[in-house]
Amino acid sequence: MDRGGRPMSDQINVVGGPLALCSADPVTGWTRNGCCETHDGDAGAHTVCVVMTDEFLAFSRAAGNDLSTPRPEYGFAGLREGDRWCLCADRWEEARLNGFAPLVILEATSIATLGHTDLGHLQAHAWEEDA
Repeated sequence: MDRGGRPMSDQINVVGGPLALCSADPVTGWTRNGCCETHDGDAGAHTVCVVMTDEFLAFSRAAGNDLSTPRPEYGFAGLREGDRWCLCADRWEEARLNGFAPLVILEATSIATLGHTDLGHLQAHAWEEDA
């Protein structure tokens, strides 16, 4: 929700509600609006809102997608443990299959993710604020 109580996106999350904000700091999402929306140009399906872990960042770097190194030429400060980020759905599924899936914020994960993995897998890796 924005400050006025309106949904940040008109898209739906994996649990059937309005898609919630994933992160404004660092700003994330294919369109950099903070939401894990999907659009026609988003070939990577950046639809899974995750909480980064050092283990996942190392796995991703080893798989050829270094998310932790700053890339100032792209305005990218690099991610660290605890950051929230819109991750590509196939990358999340690959990490899950290899035992490195980061936790998922279901309310901020697009329903489009269900074309890449099962809801049960996402629920098994659900992030809980009090955890």
